[in-house]
Amino acid sequence: MGVMCGRFAVTTDPAKLAEKIKAIDEATGTVPNADAPNFNVAPTATIATVVTRHTEPDDDPTRRVRLMRWGLIPPWAKAGADGAPEGKGPLLINARAEKVTSSPAFRSSAKSKRCLIPMDGYYEWRVNPDRDGKKSRKTPFFMYREDGEPLFMAGLWSVWKPKDQKDAAPLLSCTIITTDAPGELAEIHDRMPLVVPERDWDRWLNPDAPVDEELLARAPDVHGIRMREVSTLVNNVRNNGPELLAPVEEQSEQMKLL
Repeated sequence: MGVMCGRFAVTTDPAKLAEKIKAIDEATGTVPNADAPNFNVAPTATIATVVTRHTEPDDDPTRRVRLMRWGLIPPWAKAGADGAPEGKGPLLINARAEKVTSSPAFRSSAKSKRCLIPMDGYYEWRVNPDRDGKKSRKTPFFMYREDGEPLFMAGLWSVWKPKDQKDAAPLLSCTIITTDAPGELAEIHDRMPLVVPERDWDRWLNPDAPVDEELLARAPDVHGIRMREVSTLVNNVRNNGPELLAPVEEQSEQMKLL
């Protein structure tokens, strides 16, 4: 099947997120509008992530909220004429859990640059059977926590700098780890982001510990995750508002009133 996970929604601003999860806010004020709700987060967008880092080599690492570009840029990527990384090859927005420790693009990040990517929920498109020889339109769904709390997905990140520009600001970028979707979620798509329960956050983020192979290999905990069909408005990245999250039935009723 196609790319997974390609879109999601975030409405908690980084400062509130940092307060909620007892982290240092390193995001607010660094990028314009990065704290605005985004109901249609697409690849290359700037997103809030959670990392654990040292301030000094020997101190206890602390949890921080940092902004990163969605779509991991390996440290060895070459710079183009404009000084930005060359856009050749696929955009690394997802990393398969089965391959993060062996893939050249991800294995160095897996050792010590692991992150969490918070979201209200993510979108996925169900492929419908073709009718009368014509391709049917895919149906979008939104997956979310029933209790309204954010989902925290496993991710990896990297730091990129053009080799010949010592003073250039580093570009932080990230990817979302995906795994096999279980149960009803697999009826929408065979893959899903790897959900990290709160009890595993510290172990996953610890920059001094090796990657948690058991967490990568186990089936994701989807207890409390629900899904609903939503409007095809989400198909266009220019659409960005709370109506994207509304159940299709509600939207149909509203259309009747117009």
